[in-house]
Amino acid sequence: MKDLKYLFAYTVPLAAFVSFASTGIGTYTAVIYAFIVLPLLDVVLGKNTTNLDEEARNSKAVNTLFDWMLYFNLPIVFGLMSFCLFQVSTQSFSTSEWIGLSLSAGILLATNGINVAHELGHRQSFLERTMSKALYIPCLYMHFYIEHNFGHHIKVATPDDGATAKYNQSVYAFLIRSVSKQYVDAWKKQMELLSAKNCSFFSYYNDMLWYHMIQPLYLVAVFVMFSQTAMLFALVAGVISFLFLECINYIEHYGLLRSKTPSGRYERVQTHHSWNSNYNIGRIVLYELTRHSDHHFKSTKKYQLLETHKESPHLPVGYPASILLSLVPPLWFFVMNPRVPTEMKPYV
Repeated sequence: MKDLKYLFAYTVPLAAFVSFASTGIGTYTAVIYAFIVLPLLDVVLGKNTTNLDEEARNSKAVNTLFDWMLYFNLPIVFGLMSFCLFQVSTQSFSTSEWIGLSLSAGILLATNGINVAHELGHRQSFLERTMSKALYIPCLYMHFYIEHNFGHHIKVATPDDGATAKYNQSVYAFLIRSVSKQYVDAWKKQMELLSAKNCSFFSYYNDMLWYHMIQPLYLVAVFVMFSQTAMLFALVAGVISFLFLECINYIEHYGLLRSKTPSGRYERVQTHHSWNSNYNIGRIVLYELTRHSDHHFKSTKKYQLLETHKESPHLPVGYPASILLSLVPPLWFFVMNPRVPTEMKPYV
C-alpha cells in the first residue's frame, strides 16, 4: 500500500479541476492548495530521512506501477487543459478570475506537466522520451528537454549553467538569465549534436526545429478547436508554468558551486551540489524531485529509488514554501545565505 502514496500527486490536478469548474475565489483553488495547504501539510507531517534497503530497492526498481503513475499524467494534463480552455472559451470571467485560472493552469502544467516530463526525459525508452516531449508542449518549453539533459546535467553548479542561481542573485534576475540563457544554450547544444551526426540544420534530427513547429501548431490547434481567447490563455498558462519551473531551479541550485581541479576542469558532480528537501508531502507530490542531489548524482535513477544524503545541503522548508520565500529576496538571502557553504561563496 505504501507504493500507492504517489497517487497523492494527483491531488494537484484535482485542485486544478476545482479551479477550472469554479468562479470567484474558487478559481484560485489550485493556488491555495499548492502554496498554503501543501506547506502546512509539510510542517504537520514532517520529514522522512530514511532510505530504502537493498531488498526494497530491487523490488521497486522493477515495479511498473511507479511508471504507470507517471504515464497517467499525460491524459490528465491534456484532459484538464482541454476542459479549462473550453471554460474560458464559453464563459465570461472577470480579470481576477482570469488570473486565478491562469495561475491554477500554470501550477498544473508545472507539477504534473513539466515535472513528470523531466522524470520521463531521463528514461531510456523511446516511448517514455516521446511522452516527456509531449508533456512539454502545453508548457511551451520543449527546448528544455535538450538543454536540461545535455547541458544542465553537465554544467550544473558552475557559472556556465543557466539553471544555477548565483550567490546573492534574486529570483527575478535569475528568471531573466535562466530563461534566455537556457534557450540559447539549447540551440548551441542542438548544433553540436547535429555536427556530431554530420547533419545539416534542416535535418530530420534537428529537434529544435521540430519544437518550433510543434508549439505554434499547438496554439493554432487551440485557436481552431476553442477560440482566440483560449489561445491567449494557453500562451499565458504555458509561460506561467515554465516560470514556476525556473523558480524550482532557483531553489534547487542557489549559490552552490563546484570547485576546479588542478587540470582546470570542474570536479565531478557530488551530492553536495544541490539543495534537498525531505518533507514528506513535497517529496510525494513532486515524485521525489526534492531529493535532487541524488538525482544529479545519478540522473538515470528512477524517482522511487532516489535517496537522501547526510552531506547534502537541505532547504529549511519544503519546495512550495521555498518558492514563496524566494519571491521576497531580502528574506531569502537572510535565511539561505548563511546555509551556503563558505568555500562556495564568492569573495570569501
